[in-house]
Amino acid sequence: MNITQEKTGNLNAVVKIKIAPADYTEKVDKAIKDQAKKAQLPGFRKGMVPAAHIKKMYGKSILVEEVNSLLNDTLTNYIAEQKLEILGQPLPKMDDERDFKWDNTDEFEFDYELGLAPTFDVEITSKDKFIEYVVKADQETLEGRIKNIRRSYGKMSNPEVSAADDVLYSELTQLSPDGSVFEGGITSTATIRLDQIKDKKILKSLIGLKQDDEVVIDLQKALEDVAIISKALNISEEDAAELKSDFKLVVKNVNRLEESELNQEFFDKLFGEGTVTDEAGFRAKMTEEVESMFKQDADRKLSNDIYEQLLTKYNFELPDEFLRRWLKATNEKLTDEELAEGYDDFAKNLKWTLIENKIIKDNQIEIKYEDVVQAAKAKLDAQFRMYSPSPLPEDQLAQYAVQFLQEKENANRVFEEVKALKTFEQIKSIATLEQKEIAYDKFIELAKN
Repeated sequence: MNITQEKTGNLNAVVKIKIAPADYTEKVDKAIKDQAKKAQLPGFRKGMVPAAHIKKMYGKSILVEEVNSLLNDTLTNYIAEQKLEILGQPLPKMDDERDFKWDNTDEFEFDYELGLAPTFDVEITSKDKFIEYVVKADQETLEGRIKNIRRSYGKMSNPEVSAADDVLYSELTQLSPDGSVFEGGITSTATIRLDQIKDKKILKSLIGLKQDDEVVIDLQKALEDVAIISKALNISEEDAAELKSDFKLVVKNVNRLEESELNQEFFDKLFGEGTVTDEAGFRAKMTEEVESMFKQDADRKLSNDIYEQLLTKYNFELPDEFLRRWLKATNEKLTDEELAEGYDDFAKNLKWTLIENKIIKDNQIEIKYEDVVQAAKAKLDAQFRMYSPSPLPEDQLAQYAVQFLQEKENANRVFEEVKALKTFEQIKSIATLEQKEIAYDKFIELAKN
């Protein structure tokens, strides 16, 4: 067997593999004998089919299979032995002029194109500077969070007259343009949350209503969210997006979630017994919670700034034409238009992966199984806290995390998240971070740009 490599560009190469009969004959003969022992053919007892008969019937397909297997093993081993860092997978070059007989006497030659990873260095120093924003809780966001947490622990009541934050259990009936009931139209019973009403004029019309009161509303204008509208009317989101009709809303009941009192029982439920003893302590805890959520947003902003700055700093080339062909070869449904539109983002993410891998390798950063489990636990804990502020017991959370990671897709995703986190931590430990306080509304505007 003869293997050679020819560089066809800075980041491209062709590997040529020549296979002689001596390289595959023994493997083919063994495969034929093995199949003869297992074959069940008419006129022969099991295991007594002559090898010559198997060769005559299946010899060509066995030869093709063994040559392909030999090719794959040879190419994989060659790439590993030569320490070639490739992007994508090798692509076989098609040569219409080669016509093999497949009769066990052929000398085969196969060519494979390789896309090579670029060689570059990543050097993070204190000269790399980034702004680390410290987002402060504004009064509106803080009051909104306090209101929501108090309502989640509050009691349900049924007042006679609706107010701004109530929920109307209503009957909705589609109307014709002339205001009459649309024959065969949509009817539905739904809960309409007044805090979801976007139009101030419509909201005003829904305040002060009693049981059996009627109003006509434009749901599209009132809610502006096809998901909410489709759920309220029990129709598809596509139909909800096309909806133009007004609806008659008849109030069947007014529901109100009363806010919990700021007392010791409420504080103990939220934070544990005796942790908070007065309103000032409660508001301090809420401020801390809100600002911790802001910190996650600020961390994402910092990571994105690092990502963009380092991609600009290390703007190396990729074997673009090879990668485009590889993407088309491995994604049969990918159109030329989709490839043209998505390639730049693909290349950008691939460059970052190469930078990330370089930082991991150069700094000998380990990603242990325990790191992945801890990350899974944190992810699940955050999800559960969306429904209940009380944390899950540690043993139960650990059990959920292990179950979560048994799904290969989940495990791979969390592994990549841990890898990214460790990379950014390494960068931040060396680069210069300038802390800057900023109001939440200003930060939101900044993050949009």
